[in-house]
Amino acid sequence: MQSERSRRLNAAIRDIPDFPQPGVLFKDITPVLADHALFAEAIDALVEPLGSTKVDKVVGIDARGFIFASAVALKIGAGLVPVRKRGKLPWRTRSLAYTLEYGQAEVEIHLDGIAPGETVWLVDDLLATGGTAGAAQALIKDVGGELVATSFLIELGELGGRDRLCQKSQVHSVLIY
Repeated sequence: MQSERSRRLNAAIRDIPDFPQPGVLFKDITPVLADHALFAEAIDALVEPLGSTKVDKVVGIDARGFIFASAVALKIGAGLVPVRKRGKLPWRTRSLAYTLEYGQAEVEIHLDGIAPGETVWLVDDLLATGGTAGAAQALIKDVGGELVATSFLIELGELGGRDRLCQKSQVHSVLIY
């Protein structure tokens, strides 16, 4: 059963057909971001499943994931670490290439963003096929982080992205389509 909060968030998310290419139904989160109360509800919904779990760092994925991860990090008192597209971080990095449904991509993380043994929570706006989130999870592990959870505002369940993620940590999605 869908909660009242989930109904409000769902009602605010716009469906944009054929964006960014024909056949894709884009879930536009900008109405949620533009409404202070809805944005606060989205952050609360992301934070709730972790309860009192200790988190040292929140990792956000380029680019919309930065928005949610930043707010989550502030709310729980954790540091923020970005995972960006290759070539966008200015210092020493670890990178990982992965396959998309229509090609390849590569993401990277600063080597000193997460200290070995720190607890990490990965937060992004959307889980589709799981390629980017799976690569981010692998980078967190590669630099010594202990991944405790991965959370998304939206999950496109029919694309099976959850199956590509590390099954040793919790996976949460606020809205599943």
